[in-house]
Amino acid sequence: MTSTELAATVATSTSNSAGTPAPAIPYQKDIARYWDHEARPVNLRLGDVDGLYHHHYGIGDVDHAALGDADDSAYEKKLIAELHRLESAQAEVLLDHLGPIERGDMLVDAGCGRGGSMVMAHQRFGCNVQGVTLSAKQADFANQRARELSIDNHVHARVCNMLGMPFETGQAAASWNNESSMYVDLHDLFAEHSRILAFGGRYVTITGCWNPRYGQPSKWVSQINAHFECNIHSRREYLRAMADNRLVPQAVIDLTHATLPYWKLRATSSLVTGIEEAFINSYQDGSFQYLLIAADRI
Repeated sequence: MTSTELAATVATSTSNSAGTPAPAIPYQKDIARYWDHEARPVNLRLGDVDGLYHHHYGIGDVDHAALGDADDSAYEKKLIAELHRLESAQAEVLLDHLGPIERGDMLVDAGCGRGGSMVMAHQRFGCNVQGVTLSAKQADFANQRARELSIDNHVHARVCNMLGMPFETGQAAASWNNESSMYVDLHDLFAEHSRILAFGGRYVTITGCWNPRYGQPSKWVSQINAHFECNIHSRREYLRAMADNRLVPQAVIDLTHATLPYWKLRATSSLVTGIEEAFINSYQDGSFQYLLIAADRI
């Protein structure tokens, strides 16, 4: 069955546990259509820098020396390369928190996009990496890149719902969501990660979440939700849903200040999408946070 054919199957049924069909949710169909038609230059041109195609943002200080003079004809190319470097730095930080991984282990990227983080994980650990996405277009792209890199026997993306992944109970040594958890109910998501993880396995997420101390989602958070057709959760919801599903946080790291340089640089580029102001303002007024949470399955 091709990824396109499998996507049609996802449109009519999903799975809430290995091999157990569940009724389709119209929202999931909408998300699949959204990402099947997504072709933003900010994702594709950054990935063209070195062939690692991400669907998340960046962290770290901007290397202004690498950018050079803004009047230089090569400045925009250098800016794109710098944005991509910050993207990959974010993925490296996530991988840093997966704990000790052996070559024989299996990792799961839930919401894998075009597969950049999967490639990086295999390159670092040498293990098998399985990705899931609702988008047939993304899965085909990720699998084509794996074939081009001759790692398709270790790295593979498939079309399915991350709330019902086709993996055996306890099969994964580690799993993660990198800016993909805002598309699902957190209790359902963490129940599934808890199911597929081995006892003592590590789960990591990097995500934007609204700050309960602000009171309610701000207007900026609402704009981000509308732009990406998602539903951003609060920091409190993440921790509560993890606790309810045998995932015990070992690290909660606020990356908000670390991601601001990426957004401020991106806002000066030719790749602006119109959502940059909402991210910058919400991070600066404290209504939105960028967090890494690493938790162990007990």
